[in-house]
Amino acid sequence: MNFEMWVRALKAARAGAGVSQEGLAGLVKWSPSLIAAIETGRRRPTMEFAVAADEALGTGGLLAELLKTADREHGPSWFAAWRGYEQQATRLRAFEACLVPGLLQTERYARAVISAGGLNSPALVDELVEVRMERQRLFHRDEPPQCVFLMDEAGLRRPIGGPAVLAAQLGHLLEMAELSFLRVHVIPLEVGEHVGLGGGFVLAELPDGERALYLENAARGHVMDDPEMNGLLERKWDSLLGEALSTGASLDLIRKLKVTT
Repeated sequence: MNFEMWVRALKAARAGAGVSQEGLAGLVKWSPSLIAAIETGRRRPTMEFAVAADEALGTGGLLAELLKTADREHGPSWFAAWRGYEQQATRLRAFEACLVPGLLQTERYARAVISAGGLNSPALVDELVEVRMERQRLFHRDEPPQCVFLMDEAGLRRPIGGPAVLAAQLGHLLEMAELSFLRVHVIPLEVGEHVGLGGGFVLAELPDGERALYLENAARGHVMDDPEMNGLLERKWDSLLGEALSTGASLDLIRKLKVTT
């Protein structure tokens, strides 16, 4: 089961009910442009949309169940919606306080993070690591997104996976920073308190001009399109970027940390 098949099921259900895209948009209280984006594969459906479409089209929960199946095949279901935004983004801005952002992690570093505490089975660890590595393919698109990654020095000093894994991870950061579309900034320890200590977040800008944001807590991630929250995180981003070192100084710091690891 993949998302292309899910879209085919949605179209079939809509046709069977005699409902146009515009009609479905009115029934589920979503914009017609968003319905079109989902049906053309430019947006990944959320579970909220699937449930609303099931109710509007009288499909008895079929679309929601099919979406759960598709999600299970591609990592945690709660992350599926964000992967759609991430893969389509024209610009990504990500901040992490405790570790290297997922899109910049090496496989060994990611495995150490995901397997920490033994909370995930070996099979699930393998699956989640594969998903994380697969996400990085967006860097190889014909037109990759413009990316800015902000991270705290404390996260770069944490010996995740041990000294060898961390040294390789820092080397990978230096290699990634050579890409013309990617910038890395580090907030030095001397800054002390800053507005990002509460947790990481990602801001995505999409081809249609819309924006989405992603927040993580200890249990799961949340995709949000709340204007008020987006405004708050934009202000947080500006504050954090103001505290960060320049790109050149950030890379110099990463080189020094790599040598001393």
